[in-house]
Amino acid sequence: MKLNELTKRIKPKRNRLGRGPGSGLGKTSGRGQKGAGSRSGYKRRDTYEGGQYRLFLKLPTRGFSRARFRKPLDPINLKLIDLLYKDGETVNLQTLQDRGLLNGSSHGVKVLAEGETTKKVTIEVAAFSKAAIEKLEKAGIQYKTI
Repeated sequence: MKLNELTKRIKPKRNRLGRGPGSGLGKTSGRGQKGAGSRSGYKRRDTYEGGQYRLFLKLPTRGFSRARFRKPLDPINLKLIDLLYKDGETVNLQTLQDRGLLNGSSHGVKVLAEGETTKKVTIEVAAFSKAAIEKLEKAGIQYKTI
């Protein structure tokens, strides 16, 4: 496209409201006589049906979601275990709470694979990531799922 090939963009004519009876939209400007819809500042809700019970409220909810019953696990990385624990210690929910890493409302712990651990500890938690299991087996560290 070149500058000399540009054409003027044709915009549709705007409908000018309230410009007399000859325009077809004079006096009330197509808003009707009275009521909230005729006033300025009125916002129509898409689902509103004039006081009638709304359709989406009549329809049944479908399906099932486990979101209400989910109990999320708190993550902990291998590098953190390596920093906080000594050889022979046990890593579990209680010891993690004692060290201030978890609050009392925890539903469990999942060990993730970030970092390495060289300490020979015993890990007893709710879940492990696949990569964490591989690293623990490679390092010869005992782990158990509760």
